[in-house]
Amino acid sequence: MSTTTVAVKPELLRWARERAGLGVHDLTHRFPRLELWESSQAQPTLKQLEAFAKATFAPIGYLFLSQPPVERVPIPDLRSFQGRGVANPSPNLLEMIYICQQRQEWYRDYARAVGEKPRTFIGSSHVGAPIEPVAESIRTALGFSLQAQRAYPTWTEALRRFIEQADEAGILVMCSGVVLNNNRRALDVGEFRGFAMSDPIAPLIFINGADSKAAQMFTLAHELAHLWLGQSALTDADASGPPSNVIEAWCNKVAAETLVPLVLLQREMRSRFVSGEVGRLARIFKVSTLVILRRLHDAGALSRKELRAAYDAEVERLNNLPRGSGGNFYLTQSARVSKRLARALVESTLEGQTLYRDAFQMLGISKVETLHELGRSLGYSV
Repeated sequence: MSTTTVAVKPELLRWARERAGLGVHDLTHRFPRLELWESSQAQPTLKQLEAFAKATFAPIGYLFLSQPPVERVPIPDLRSFQGRGVANPSPNLLEMIYICQQRQEWYRDYARAVGEKPRTFIGSSHVGAPIEPVAESIRTALGFSLQAQRAYPTWTEALRRFIEQADEAGILVMCSGVVLNNNRRALDVGEFRGFAMSDPIAPLIFINGADSKAAQMFTLAHELAHLWLGQSALTDADASGPPSNVIEAWCNKVAAETLVPLVLLQREMRSRFVSGEVGRLARIFKVSTLVILRRLHDAGALSRKELRAAYDAEVERLNNLPRGSGGNFYLTQSARVSKRLARALVESTLEGQTLYRDAFQMLGISKVETLHELGRSLGYSV
């Protein structure tokens, strides 16, 4: 057995470990000599270095550079975190964006091949445009009926339908709380809530599924506003605001007006005393209580300070609610990659236009039968 070591700079090892958010103690059970490697007292073998790269989600080629690379988010980064500043992107966030770029590129080629037309709503507005007409344009393009919205039994059902309507309008909507299907690589809501990748024929929205269902509805509406601007963006969309970025502030207003038009809210409000209003209005409009709190502020029923306190308390309450587990893998899978993309990938692969290998990579699966079963769940005869 060869014990030949490879020359790797200690600062590259530290960079990879810290990039993954790991301390030395998190890895010493797998790499007992890590402290020696990082202090130049020893060097790993190639096999050990490959294992270390995999454990820290770092491309192994990076570990042979002369100095740590500066990684940047490949789309405009509009996160503000209420002035706290934005840290370096995690490997999970970067990989998720790269995966979505690959999916978008594939779907763009597929859509052109089958004759899909550009989506006319992409880039149809601009920052500073009146909020109400833009919100109405979004509802019209998606077939989003406020009357139908009220008829849904719960706002979670309304959210599911909202995602379906965006998908039917030609938008790839992906919602996942993990990288591909790796449950050990959870996405951090503290890092981002979603992003939009604008494209005339393959617009894409990604929603951080680790966030509460309540917050996901606002994130979707917020990212739709970005597509109406024709702009890609990574965001930490928060209904409580106010973001310092003028684009984010505009998108927040459009999102809120899309879900709960202010005129209709004011008609339904019984009084300025809001403690009992939030749940009632949420049930009427079939949106989350977080969106209602934001709109009550817009209507003048809550001050900025009152909104912040009420919003934080509601987020804490929602986070403490029990979450469902398990469920149907294939329903979850189509939500993670978007039904539109899943259908197209299955069809193209079964027809021999796309390699199984490429479909597996984009779907995060590894078995032919899994893809076939996904196809059956989407209505294909396999």
